[in-house]
Amino acid sequence: MSDTTPSHRFRRTPRSGGVDGNGRLTAMVAVMLLVLLFLAGLTVPVANSQTRLHVFLGVVVIPPVLLKVGSTTWRFARYYAGNFSYRRKGPPALILRLLGPVLVVLTLVMLFSGVGLIIVAPTSIRHQLSQIHRVSFVLWFVVTTVHVLGHLKETATFAPRDFIRRTRRQVRGASTRAWVTLASLVTGVVCAWAILPYVTVASSLSH
Repeated sequence: MSDTTPSHRFRRTPRSGGVDGNGRLTAMVAVMLLVLLFLAGLTVPVANSQTRLHVFLGVVVIPPVLLKVGSTTWRFARYYAGNFSYRRKGPPALILRLLGPVLVVLTLVMLFSGVGLIIVAPTSIRHQLSQIHRVSFVLWFVVTTVHVLGHLKETATFAPRDFIRRTRRQVRGASTRAWVTLASLVTGVVCAWAILPYVTVASSLSH
């Protein structure tokens, strides 16, 4: 009895779903970000004439981005801390591990430099901040392309599992993951709506 109890506890799935739950959450958020960032990307060529839409979509993605950064950081932290389940799953390919921190930095620089252009940057540094925003976008696009292609199979496999009846109950926390993802989107919409009044003011200052 004493020999089997620890083993049983060791195999018990955490309420969060453990490593599989983390994979599902990361994939779910990744799909949502792909859609949002694709839409935001469509506004780049017409950013001057559709600045409000560009800013709105750019701000909407910030909370989901932070959620995805958090879920992937948790995976790596658990892996390097020696957690058995995460070690058994293993890390992504080396090139993806190396590009991961680069992608996080570029994403944050791109998003928050854009926000800075709207609400916090003094006129004296707006040109430099605009250049940072544009250059970071180009670099971000290249790194993101590699990142998406490298994780495409994993994302396509895990993303729908919390929404399919057959696989939904296999891992705990499906409802929590869905609500957390939705909450990040709603938070982004609220923040984007709140920032829109600043867009006209910022645009007038740049002319």
